[in-house]
Amino acid sequence: MQRAKVIHAAGRRRIIGAITLAGCALLAGCASDGNLLGGGTTVVASDTARLTRSGFLSDYARLRPTAWGHGIECWRDPSLDASRYGAILVSRIDVSLRPRDGGQQTFDPKDLATLTDYFHHALVKALQPQMQIAKQPGAGVIVLRVALTDLVPTKVTDSLAGTLIPYAFVAEAGSGVATGRPAGSTPYMGETGMEMQFRDGATGRILGECRDTEIGRKYAVDTNSSAAGAAQTWANGYLSSFEAWTYARDAFDKWSLLVAQRIAKLRAGQP
Repeated sequence: MQRAKVIHAAGRRRIIGAITLAGCALLAGCASDGNLLGGGTTVVASDTARLTRSGFLSDYARLRPTAWGHGIECWRDPSLDASRYGAILVSRIDVSLRPRDGGQQTFDPKDLATLTDYFHHALVKALQPQMQIAKQPGAGVIVLRVALTDLVPTKVTDSLAGTLIPYAFVAEAGSGVATGRPAGSTPYMGETGMEMQFRDGATGRILGECRDTEIGRKYAVDTNSSAAGAAQTWANGYLSSFEAWTYARDAFDKWSLLVAQRIAKLRAGQP
């Protein structure tokens, strides 16, 4: 078992090296710091055609696209004074998955536990630098409630098959737009949906609600970044396509970062 892990790790390093070199060649050079494969948020993209309506939120009709959320829909109480809140309670994450193709989705309970634990940890990690993490609701506490409403793992076998076909990436790279998905996506990429609610910890009053569904992007390039940053995004997206749940974790990281940034601006009086 240990030997298999070592072989797998060595193979992954070779893949990373090859992808990074290819990305650098395509994008005319890389930075020399060697930190090309850090976490990125552009390897997943919002898909408004797949937003969920699970019943977790109070009023879906008032949700609107946001200027800051890259496709996330939200509503906020106009009277909210976020500066009154100095702590946040990240509640246990619920799972409310929609049926697919006329039947219920089934998952390994261990996978669901791992994913919800990861998302909870990502939210706490992103919020902790600016707010106290509360253990229980109360005055001055925001209660953050989250439900995972859509989970589709990447079909790794299909991703591998596409990779092995010469020049298949040319057709795959454009298949997202052709099929109504985000650019750089393919039909076998994973998708992850969430609905999120913010409540006053003392009164239970709803302060805001959001929803989003993120689709994995196997061929993701950040055209606004440097050559090194674009290579990093491209490599991250490509590597994520060979693991079932990596795009879900990418989505959790993206949402956690956006929530933390948005709350920071609201508390600073920058709506």
